[in-house]
Order: sequence, then structure tokens, then C-alpha cells
Amino acid sequence: AAAGLSYVGAYVINTYKSYDNFLQDKYALLPAVIIICVAVVMFIIGLIGCCATFRESRVGLGVFLAIILVIFIAEVSAFVLGFVYREKVKTDVQGTMHSVFEKYDGKNPESAVVDYLQEQLHCCGVKNYSDWTTTRWFNSTGNNSVPLSCCRQDMKNCTGHLDQPQEL
Repeated sequence: AAAGLSYVGAYVINTYKSYDNFLQDKYALLPAVIIICVAVVMFIIGLIGCCATFRESRVGLGVFLAIILVIFIAEVSAFVLGFVYREKVKTDVQGTMHSVFEKYDGKNPESAVVDYLQEQLHCCGVKNYSDWTTTRWFNSTGNNSVPLSCCRQDMKNCTGHLDQPQEL
């Protein structure tokens, strides 16, 4: 379990590099760091449990049980806090995404991240393609279209025009 959690934490940290422009708050990595710390603690607790079992120590097994109960309580608390604050996180991320989309010009590094995000997640805009109609890029191009990264991958001749939303 500790190895699996370590992998998940490392994967989240590695994936963060692709989306760091959308998550301006550096505390966004905090859950991944916590997951890795929990993995280390779980490894140590597992060793304590194995040693207590091997030595048949009642005190060691009691300590192991107490630690497991504390971890269970912490997990339940984390679940409740995640459930309570999910809307705040959602609005924060959407606000940041809107500001990154507003800076889109097709050339800067943030634009490359937006294109990458839309291609990887098969999406267009924050909620849908209509989000592009309020950006400076959309108004400056004057051709009533969205970036080509909004196009569905199975559409070969997609131009990004809003009069063909089935291609987006």
C-alpha cells in the first residue's frame, strides 16, 4: 500500500508540471506531498506491525492498533474536509482557468498549456466552446473561431469555426 501511495503522489507531482499555469496556488501540490508522507508513515507502521507480530508483543500490537485507528480517523476527516471544500476548489480553479484563457494568444507558453490541456482532456474552454467568445484572442482574430486544439481528433478538416459546433 505504501508503494502504491508513493507512486500516486509522485505521479500527481509529475503531472502538476503540465498544468501548473492553471494552478497558480502552490498549495495545490500539498495533497500529493501529504500522500507521499502518508506512504512513508505507512511503511514505518507496517514494519512496527510486522516486528510486533514476529515477536508476539502485546504492547507492540496495541501500539499498532492505536496507530491504525488514528490513521482511520484522519482519513475520515480528510474525506469530510474534501467534500465540504470541493466547491471552493472548483471556483478557484475555474477563475484561474478563465484568466489563463484570457491571456491566450496562440504563441506564449500559457497558450501552449491551454492547447495541451484541451487536446489531452478532449475539451474546449472552461465549461464549453462558448467560453472563448469572451476572450481577447477570439475578438482579435475576427474569424468567429476557437483554437484548433478545440477540434475533435477524428475531424481532419476542422477549422474551429463556431458555425460547426459538432466538430468541436
